Amino acid sequence: MMDTIWLFLLNLGAVIFLMLIGWLISLKYDNVTVVDSFWGMGFVTIAWLSWIIGDGGTPRGMVLAVLTTVWGLRLTVYLSWRNWGKGEDPRYASWRQAHGRRFRMVSLYKVFLVQAFFLWVIALSLQYGILAPAPSRLTWLDAVGLLVWTAGIAFESIGDMQLARFKSDPANQGRVMDKGLWAYTRHPNYFGEALIWWGIYLMVLSTAAGWWTMISPVVITLVLVKMTGVALTEKTILKKRPQYRDYMERTSAFIPWFPKRRQNEALD
Repeated sequence: MMDTIWLFLLNLGAVIFLMLIGWLISLKYDNVTVVDSFWGMGFVTIAWLSWIIGDGGTPRGMVLAVLTTVWGLRLTVYLSWRNWGKGEDPRYASWRQAHGRRFRMVSLYKVFLVQAFFLWVIALSLQYGILAPAPSRLTWLDAVGLLVWTAGIAFESIGDMQLARFKSDPANQGRVMDKGLWAYTRHPNYFGEALIWWGIYLMVLSTAAGWWTMISPVVITLVLVKMTGVALTEKTILKKRPQYRDYMERTSAFIPWFPKRRQNEALD
C-alpha cells in the first residue's frame, strides 16, 4: 500500500513539473491558454509512469495506458490546433485584466497548479487500475467499461469534428450549432469526456477495493457540469450571442435527449 501511495505522490510531482513547463511557455507568449495543450498529456504521463514504475503489469494496466494515450494525444492535438493563433481564451484574458502585472505569477497557482491537482485527482482511478496486480485476467466489467469508454471518445471526437466543420463555414458566423450530436446535447464533447472516465472506473471496479476510485469520474463530471465546463462556457457564450438562450431552452445541457420543439412549431 505504501508503494502505491509513493507512486501516487510521484505522479503528482510529475504533473506539477509538466504544468510548470506550460507556465513558463505561457510567460513567453503571454497566453495562458497553452494550459489546454498540457491537460491531456498530463494523463498520458501519469499512465506510463504508473505502468513503468509500478509492478502490476496486468493486461488491464496495459489497456488502460493505451486507452489513455489514444484519448490524451487526440485531445492535445485537437486543442492545440483549435487554439493556434486565436489569442488568449476570454476567461483567462479577463483574469489577466483584473490582476494586471500580477497575473503572470497569479496564473501559476490559479491556472496551472490548480489544473495539475485536479488532473491528478481525476487520474486516481487510472493509477490504481494500472497498479492493481489482480485480477490478472480481464473481466466482464472490463468489457463494459471499454464499451462506455468507446462511446465516450466517439461522442467527444465526433462532437469536436462537427463543431469545427460548422465554424469553418463563413455562412455560420454568429449562428448557433444545433445539428448532429449538438441537437441532442449542448455539450457532446463534455458528455463524451465524462463517459470516458466512467468507463475507466468500470474497468478499475473489477480490481480489489477499486470502488473508492469513484472519486475520479465524480470529480470530472462535476468539473464539466458545474465549474469550468457547461456553466462557465455558457455564461461566456450568452454574453456574445443572446440567441443561444433559445438553444438552451430546447436542448439538453449534458446528457443527450430528444430536443424540445420550438414554440412556433408546436402551434402548427
